[in-house]
Amino acid sequence: MNKLWSIFQYGYLVIGVIFLVEGILNWNSNREQSFIMFGFAIFITLIFFFKRNFRRKIEERNKQN
Repeated sequence: MNKLWSIFQYGYLVIGVIFLVEGILNWNSNREQSFIMFGFAIFITLIFFFKRNFRRKIEERNKQN
């Protein structure tokens, strides 16, 4: 199950890249929407790092037991 979660967390990075690309593509036509897309990309990237850190802490705790 841990292997599945470690693979699944990279989905956050994929979604973040999609939002980043959408923001870049919409930059000339709709800047307000682009800023929202950039905000989502940053937020999702932060979620990735938080989840990765949290998963590593749980794995370390499980190794000690």
